[in-house]
Amino acid sequence: MIRLPERKARSETKSAIRRTALMLDRQGQIERLASRPVDVLVVGGGVTGCYAALDAVTRGLTVALVERDDFASGTSSKSSKMVHGGLRYIEQGNLPLVRRSLLERQRFRRNAPHLVQRLPFVFPVLAQDGVFDARIATAFEGLLWTYDLAGGWRIGKLHQRLTAPEVLARAPRLRADQLKGGLLYYDSRTDDARLTLTIARTAAHFGATVLNGAACRGLLREGGRVRGATVEVDGREIEVRAGVVVNATGVWSDALDAMSDPGHRPRVRPAKGVHIVVPWTRLPVDGTVTVPVPGRARRATCTRWGDVVVVGTTDTDYDGSLDEVLCTASEMRYLLDGANTAFDAGLTPDDVVGSLAGLRPLVGGKDGKEGATLDMSRDHRVSTDAYGLVTVTGGKLTTSRHMGELVVDEALKVLGRRARCRTVHLPLLGGAGYDAEATSATGGLGAHLGQRYGTEARFVADLFAEDRSLMEPIVPGTAHLRAEVVYAARCELARSVDDVLSRRTRMRVFARDLSVHAAPEVGRLLQRELGLSDDEVARQVDGYVSGIEREKTVLMEEVS
Repeated sequence: MIRLPERKARSETKSAIRRTALMLDRQGQIERLASRPVDVLVVGGGVTGCYAALDAVTRGLTVALVERDDFASGTSSKSSKMVHGGLRYIEQGNLPLVRRSLLERQRFRRNAPHLVQRLPFVFPVLAQDGVFDARIATAFEGLLWTYDLAGGWRIGKLHQRLTAPEVLARAPRLRADQLKGGLLYYDSRTDDARLTLTIARTAAHFGATVLNGAACRGLLREGGRVRGATVEVDGREIEVRAGVVVNATGVWSDALDAMSDPGHRPRVRPAKGVHIVVPWTRLPVDGTVTVPVPGRARRATCTRWGDVVVVGTTDTDYDGSLDEVLCTASEMRYLLDGANTAFDAGLTPDDVVGSLAGLRPLVGGKDGKEGATLDMSRDHRVSTDAYGLVTVTGGKLTTSRHMGELVVDEALKVLGRRARCRTVHLPLLGGAGYDAEATSATGGLGAHLGQRYGTEARFVADLFAEDRSLMEPIVPGTAHLRAEVVYAARCELARSVDDVLSRRTRMRVFARDLSVHAAPEVGRLLQRELGLSDDEVARQVDGYVSGIEREKTVLMEEVS
């Protein structure tokens, strides 16, 4: 998509560029939370809650955002990592959601070009047993035309047909005996945890108080209305007064709704999605290749991320603990079967180097009357109860900016105020002035840091002058530098080894066993930055290693 030159610089762009690094001191954030009332208190640090906080603060409201665990520690770090319109929603007849999603996809690509990249998707056309056989490929191409015309064109490329050799060039181990050709279209992907964190940091840049490790323990009432919350942070209980409270806790939202309204009926139906990670050398694909899973309606996607490929996803009802969601042995076998049926790869459980499992907060009752979770709508719902609590449920990562806008519109009604949304053209920190293609072309350290921090990569590099050892990898074999751990502690509110390895660097997902070796060094660096005791560092490292072992045990042995 070609944009005409701007006649003058956008004020939104100028306001999102920093000359110095944004330092986020945890104690400073706690004192701000404790010392001043706010217009809007957002509970929940997932992608929707973070965007609601950013939207509110850029409209001139005073804002606090609190998250029980860590930013994106729930669903928002365990998604499919796609920023997409959703071809399946056209199949379901939900064209408005597709149009909205494709519009928001383009806004993400413009506002966060360092975090949201264009990605090719290939659908192999097989003579039989494929996602699409030759008989229906023509009909599916009509669906792709609908997708392009609904907004897919904004990405700068339209879909196209591929010959069998062109498909094999992108996926050389695809079984070629039944291959007739393929269909190619374009969507986008993102590191969901870093995207969520960057939205939260951008909100802090504009003046919001943002705090992880801050659990909402109850709601404050005044005149029969919700007017704040009791928040527990680092063993301290703080009463946060607010004009309006926003419940953006995702799959946990029913619990907070029940605090406000004891008569609340549960409306969130969790759907479990899982992914496994295998080495790219074992499953060489470029971009994403969509393959069938034998005997299942759901398609599986194989997406390259650097040196690994992420294979997912399932979509099933879930009624277990919301606080421990893990990929099981049967789910792993399901995904391996799909990959091995489509590719001559011979993947085994020993090839799995990482996994992730998360819950989508679908809107619907928990009695299953709406049918399979696969067929349920991904639309969102924003509502205000009789006591003034604003709740947002459903939706998906791609539409999080729009959801945040609607949430603040609703909050303003409670406050009796009006203000215009400013996030449509607002770059996230690191996005303004970033050229993804130019940075990738340079390669090396600049590309590694640029794809994670955008134009703010220079603030990470500034740490090298302070300590040359920070230029070294955390451990041999990883591209992540010691400087990134220091930056996470100073500027990204990282509190623990898990915060760094699971969400700031993503080593837990993409290099699980290597992350275990990295844990002691991460602990040492955090100790120096945060003043942690030897006992606390040991506890964090042991806890991280135990968590990895638990994950591997459930994955390999189906232990309850």
